Amino acid sequence: MTTHVDEIIEDIQDAVRAGKAIRPHGPYRIQIGNEQMEFRPAVIEDPIPTGLQILELADARLTDEYLVFQMLKNGLLEELRPDETTDLRANGVERFLVFRNDRSFRFELDGRVFEWGGTLISGVTLKKLAGVDPTTYGVWLEVRGADDRPIANSELVDLSAAGIERFFTGIVQTTEG
Repeated sequence: MTTHVDEIIEDIQDAVRAGKAIRPHGPYRIQIGNEQMEFRPAVIEDPIPTGLQILELADARLTDEYLVFQMLKNGLLEELRPDETTDLRANGVERFLVFRNDRSFRFELDGRVFEWGGTLISGVTLKKLAGVDPTTYGVWLEVRGADDRPIANSELVDLSAAGIERFFTGIVQTTEG
């Protein structure tokens, strides 16, 4: 059963999927996720929220100890500083990731550079960021001068080492038949 309140909240994710323009006034439903890319809905009135407002919605009380990233339409992540704003209407940004960390880490995935708010990232999270089916695709860490290393869905890769980690995805070959 849909309540009256649900009918007046603009779900940005639904609007983006339907290809319709975001209305000029709130309230808006957005999605706030964690480093496992597990999302929960949150409602915000302001069409141009700050990073601080997103952190408050995520219950990140010590805001100077957290990072917030907006997930762009092209799948990339962009850090949103606490005093920086984003226009929910113009950008069609409906998903945000919040990390408890004071720095971000850079890696490459399928030729695209990502910023990540945690020191660790799992194989399944890499697949989600790449937009591939986790059941039929694998992900590998490029190892120069040696065989590339497959990364299992639940395996955590440390991004804090010097240099940029390079990952790629591909369909996993099966020997069924």
